[in-house]
Amino acid sequence: MGTPLGNFIRAKRDSIQPESRGLPDRGRRRSPGLRRLDLATWAGISVEYLTRIEQGRDRNPSPAVINALADALRLSPSERNHLRYLAKITSDECSVHIRPVPPSRRVRPSVLQTLRLLEPGIAIVTNRLGDILAHTSSYQVVTSGTGLLDATHPNLNRYLFTDPRARAFFVDWDDIADEQTFDLWQAPSLENLEWLTAELTPIAGSEFTRRLKRHVLPRRGVLRLNHPAGQQLRLLRETLELPAEAQQLVVFLPADDQTAEAIHQLRRQSHGRLRSIS
Repeated sequence: MGTPLGNFIRAKRDSIQPESRGLPDRGRRRSPGLRRLDLATWAGISVEYLTRIEQGRDRNPSPAVINALADALRLSPSERNHLRYLAKITSDECSVHIRPVPPSRRVRPSVLQTLRLLEPGIAIVTNRLGDILAHTSSYQVVTSGTGLLDATHPNLNRYLFTDPRARAFFVDWDDIADEQTFDLWQAPSLENLEWLTAELTPIAGSEFTRRLKRHVLPRRGVLRLNHPAGQQLRLLRETLELPAEAQQLVVFLPADDQTAEAIHQLRRQSHGRLRSIS
């Protein structure tokens, strides 16, 4: 059985075209991308050792090996950070089995007060698993009629992959799905991630599991929404990390005058108050 670290290395290796590295075309092969032999040679390790890492039979490669693989794969700074993070959560020290438990849904009172100060802005508090823990009234207005907040404990991942309305609401559904699944790897612990994926995988299917294993850094551009009332919204996102709780405060800002006017119209049509979900 593979590991997050092994899956990431394999995915990056498969994505590299040999000719882009000056290697000759060796004709048709069973798998795409770079051969294990070539990557192992560039990283200065044996093919057998690379195979064990990719297949999850070696869970504790040294920092030197991780850095050598990052160099050989020519990873970007963000990808290097992700590789190191995966090495950490894959290691035996983090693999002691404990019963997965859901993360806390409690939001600090000072964070809730910050949300109130942001009114009538659009803002939410989420955790790394995509749970929407609290939001401003304007977020409720912007998402009204989409079904996103209908559940007792709304979750962005569950909504994205199981509610057909999500594909109509998020103009760039594929990009948002990539973002959300990639961010799951930043869950407070591997056990938390397993808790969610065990629940989500059977109902979300391959659209979810395929993205979870790809480890492709997403493009985080302007968030484009199709509101059921007919307004098209373009929003910028600013994220404030709350590391003590493994939560984020996300503020959404109009990207243009048309969006600002559309949000103003939506607010006039609907009145709400801050809702904290616990």
